[in-house]
Amino acid sequence: MEQEKIIKGYDPVIMRRLLQFTKPYKLPAIIAILALLVATVAELATPVIMQRAIDEHIMARYYRFSAGTNVRQTLEEHGLFDDARSIGDHYYLPETDSEKVPAEQKDELIEAGQFSRTTWYLTPNRGAPTTDTQGSTEPTAPQQKPEAAELQALVTQYPDQIDVQDGHLIMTREFMQSLPTAEKKVLRTGDINGIARSSLLYFLLLAGALVFMFLQVYLIAYTGQEVMRDIRSTLFGHTIRQSLRFLGKTPVGTLVTRITNDVETINEFFTSVATSLLRDFALMGGVVITLFLLDVRLAAITVLSLPPVLLMTFYFRGRARDAYRRVRMWVSRVNAFLSEHIGGMEVVQIFGREKRTGREFVDKNEELLQANLAEMMVFAVFRPMINLFTSVSIGVVLYFGGQMVIETTVSLGIMIAYVNLVQKFYQPVMDFTEKFTIMQSAMAGGERIFHLIDAKDRIPDEGTGRLPSPVEGRIEFKNVHFAYVEDEPVLQDLSFSIEPGETVAIVGYTGAGKTTIANLLARMWDIQSGSITIDGTDIRSVSLENLRSAVQPVQQDVFMFAGSIEENIRLGADIPHDKVRRAAETVQAAPFIEQLPRAYESELKESGANLSTGQRQLLAFSRVIAHDPRILILDEATGSIDTETEQLIQAAIEKLMQGRTAIVIAHRLSTIRNADRILVLNDGQLAESGRHDELLARDGLYATLYRLQYQQQGGRAV
Repeated sequence: MEQEKIIKGYDPVIMRRLLQFTKPYKLPAIIAILALLVATVAELATPVIMQRAIDEHIMARYYRFSAGTNVRQTLEEHGLFDDARSIGDHYYLPETDSEKVPAEQKDELIEAGQFSRTTWYLTPNRGAPTTDTQGSTEPTAPQQKPEAAELQALVTQYPDQIDVQDGHLIMTREFMQSLPTAEKKVLRTGDINGIARSSLLYFLLLAGALVFMFLQVYLIAYTGQEVMRDIRSTLFGHTIRQSLRFLGKTPVGTLVTRITNDVETINEFFTSVATSLLRDFALMGGVVITLFLLDVRLAAITVLSLPPVLLMTFYFRGRARDAYRRVRMWVSRVNAFLSEHIGGMEVVQIFGREKRTGREFVDKNEELLQANLAEMMVFAVFRPMINLFTSVSIGVVLYFGGQMVIETTVSLGIMIAYVNLVQKFYQPVMDFTEKFTIMQSAMAGGERIFHLIDAKDRIPDEGTGRLPSPVEGRIEFKNVHFAYVEDEPVLQDLSFSIEPGETVAIVGYTGAGKTTIANLLARMWDIQSGSITIDGTDIRSVSLENLRSAVQPVQQDVFMFAGSIEENIRLGADIPHDKVRRAAETVQAAPFIEQLPRAYESELKESGANLSTGQRQLLAFSRVIAHDPRILILDEATGSIDTETEQLIQAAIEKLMQGRTAIVIAHRLSTIRNADRILVLNDGQLAESGRHDELLARDGLYATLYRLQYQQQGGRAV
């Protein structure tokens, strides 16, 4: 079964063809990708903002280096000199920057007495009081800020512990931590304000990420919907132009599934999978880059914990693919079983097969249950494993990062940021694996869609000429050969002509080629050799639209579309209501139409199910008369009408045929007695030609057909 074909994973060829449909919508797609990148950057910036707030304001630790040439060279060597605060005879370097100085160089500086592991606290330069040469303390600027007096009081209270230089209050972290809460709050006013600014920036980033993520999701969904519309239009336009050969061998359900279900799987891919995958890869890549930007050593240790996760992801992806395939296979089998047996329930009940059918369904349903449970088992194992590996990676960060914090080679803020970033890394891993099954379905749907698009089995519509205007209606078949299947000819070297305004009936045994002639004249099929002309013009040299406006058949199996009666007669043509009404009156359809509650506006159900067969046939006659073709084909057009209805429209048909070329194809010979000429086919060749009485007098094939159909029963012909 087609539904059980192996479902593909990622296919670059299919993906490229799908992306071709996005070309008209490049602008919203590009904006969506840019919005995604901005949202990802904003999301990744939040742990960094948190790290900065912790290290620069909450912890606020500095290391002090003595001013000297070798110290300056060391700082310049590592690109830290510009970040260092030169205050008095010392350089003060934030903890996050001092970590970049290798431990060996720090040890050398300690031995030289130019560095110690004591941590210091500095207030920002806010016009802090200074000590003059006589020892008195005065503010460096007018007392414009309320906390200035309080800072001066602290300096006065702790002259040995607080050093005032260049507008900064300098003290050890140990002393600052020992101060009472009220004094500590005054001292750290700048840090409190910095935390407020960081918090504001944090929430602004979150809001920005929300706005840009909304923009990205909306634009991707918009692009996906536009692409789906174009694919559906392409598929439908391609399908309605296919030949009857293709449409006959392709189940209607398959075509409908291609245009609806398969397109919807691609829509889900664009709106769900593509969006998620772009975000996931951007987030995962951004996390790794951010880790290395914060600290190379801890990033390397963290990244070393990731390969087992990636290996497990690929392993479970394969397991999920197999489980998904099995589920789809049994869903297909269960659906096929239900469709077949519900549709044939009458046969099931007539032959008493309810119990056996029920057992068969239970077996198939059990297989579907087991397939679903197997798929659930894969994810039931995978999700906890991802959580486990997330915890393991966080544990690695805490273990090694904690040691680095103690050794003062990594700040506390960086370690906390690492924990946050590791959690962000594992979220896409879970999402990617779960979205993989949707991608498989989309690839399979894309494969089937492009298989349909690539099927080029249509009647060539390359003619640039037109039939003479007005069309007179002279038809000529000349040495026509045709076969539906190669080496199984239906028409063999068939030649005949029909004059304008002539009514010609075509009769013969079933399979003689009668309906084939009608299909070939309207170019529903193309002949293999020979020619068919109308008014001397080869029908292959004119457009199909021009040809089929002049040649229209009325078939035995009438199809009605869901819609009003008037819409079914017009079929989209610009035909005024008066002409529609006159067409219905001509074929005696008006009486039953006008008895309906809404007359010509009455809605028909699918396939005209709320009308009788005879009423649908009358509407088909009305449809043809309203379109006024010059050549009329009646292909067993009255075969499904009861005798009373047939008698009502016989006069209308005769009136309809006046001034038109008409071909009547019928098994019931009573419908063609009054034809101008009768063509008798046998094995795809013209066996006899003449009027009814002439052919009976010859006592040939036509006479045999007549006698077989009109045997005398009780002295009356039937």
